Amino acid sequence: MSNYQRNDLPNLLVTGGAGFIGSNFVLHARRLGYGNIINLDKLTYASNLQNLTEIERNEKYQEGYRFIQGDIGNSELVSYLLEEYEVDAVINFAAETHVDRSIFSPGNFIETNVVGTFKLLEASKTYWQKLSSKKQESFRFLHISTDEVYGSLNAEDTAFREDSQYAPNSPYAASKASADHLVRSYHHTYGLPTLTTNCSNN
Repeated sequence: MSNYQRNDLPNLLVTGGAGFIGSNFVLHARRLGYGNIINLDKLTYASNLQNLTEIERNEKYQEGYRFIQGDIGNSELVSYLLEEYEVDAVINFAAETHVDRSIFSPGNFIETNVVGTFKLLEASKTYWQKLSSKKQESFRFLHISTDEVYGSLNAEDTAFREDSQYAPNSPYAASKASADHLVRSYHHTYGLPTLTTNCSNN
């Protein structure tokens, strides 16, 4: 499901790109012709390659696209992909999801959402530090998080804001909050250019 050819477009490493939100991002980027995409997904219960069948059916969308089954916790694989494809941005959708699942299997959420994000950050930092100053300046690590990190809302409460206090109430929310703090720390400690979004119902 790929016809990867180098060109002048930015190279994006999208993790979790076969999940619901990640696959919709990948398809949107393909339709716009924005960027070459290396789609890294572990293919767990949260993934569905059928979400990406539009790419299989369209040769134009296959240009500059590569799907790789793998884990963000596999540092060797991630480091290889970053260097092999000269990645300009990492967009991290990869995560264990669903509050109910986290209640019964919290360890899986810690392993992927916290340890996996840490390993992805480490590989990205090491790669970024080797780049030229111009490439370092334009590189981005975009972390896709959730509003669950802010806790729960009652009907009469005002909506969360990006500066709302963190108050995670489930293992899922706590794992995502931990990942958010790791991402922030890598920016303030090492200078890695990071961004975090806290989407609703994610």
